[in-house]
Amino acid sequence: MLKIAVQMDPLESVNINGDSTFALMLEAQARGYELFVYSVDTLSLKSHANTKKITARGRNVKVQRVQGNHAEFGEEKTVELKDFDVLLMRQDPPFDMGYITATHILEQIHGVGKDKVFVVNNPASVRNAPEKIFATLWPEIMPPTLITRDVQAIREFRAEYKDIIIKPLYGNGGIGVFRIREDDENLNSLLEMQFAASREPLMIQRYEPAVRLGDKRVILVNGEPIGAINRVPQKGDLRSNMHVGGVAQKVELTPRDKEICKIIGPALKEQGLFFVGIDVLGDYLTEINVTSPTGLQELDRFNQMNSAGIIWDSILSYIK
Repeated sequence: MLKIAVQMDPLESVNINGDSTFALMLEAQARGYELFVYSVDTLSLKSHANTKKITARGRNVKVQRVQGNHAEFGEEKTVELKDFDVLLMRQDPPFDMGYITATHILEQIHGVGKDKVFVVNNPASVRNAPEKIFATLWPEIMPPTLITRDVQAIREFRAEYKDIIIKPLYGNGGIGVFRIREDDENLNSLLEMQFAASREPLMIQRYEPAVRLGDKRVILVNGEPIGAINRVPQKGDLRSNMHVGGVAQKVELTPRDKEICKIIGPALKEQGLFFVGIDVLGDYLTEINVTSPTGLQELDRFNQMNSAGIIWDSILSYIK
């Protein structure tokens, strides 16, 4: 029996009909695996003399698809993470110094074998692949993109492409995404507000009208696509993220989707990024989500499949 640790946001508050972590836990439990959940805030590294312990404080849990009664917890306890077989790093972004610190800690015990736990996704690769920057390794399949804090460079980018999207470089869920047209007088004020609130650069991309038809989420497991869903924005909103009201629809992988996956897949596999969700807008890759991808339950409903099972099969194949 495998022992599975899940580093996640509070299990009590997840949407059991949409949460991908919950789907992974249900499938693990159906296979007879033991589940332990903890918050990243309880992750600890203690070193002294010749000893080092990486621990977390959390609870064993049993899950079920019953609204309002989906988790039955054991007593709280502190465990050494090296005693588990697999660890799912599934807390949501923001991708900040807290997130980066967790990857550094987990990297020290990531692996297969004695005193190791197989972390999904590889924490070092997660740290080295911030989702919006990572995609720029393949400029040939991206829309025109700029990452900067330079106000003049942003003005010049808008002058060149007329209609642009501005979004936080390390944000998630569609929060803080703006469309700025050629004649929009709010650009300077928006940049002042963004840069007053954060020292981080912004990501600026050419606006793609294809967003009105939906923003496709393609799920890859160990570098191979297993399916996709289309996320259509609500009327009056350009953001298709389901966190902000985007509606999921059934969609098939197009030849262009498969081409994009073929281009990036080998790098994902090589870096131990087992569960990845990429965003495809029209013919373009816009983001590569490696921290806490979503979309499994929607994919299963539309295609009568078990995507969590595919992920667990891939993990098992690797650790064996």
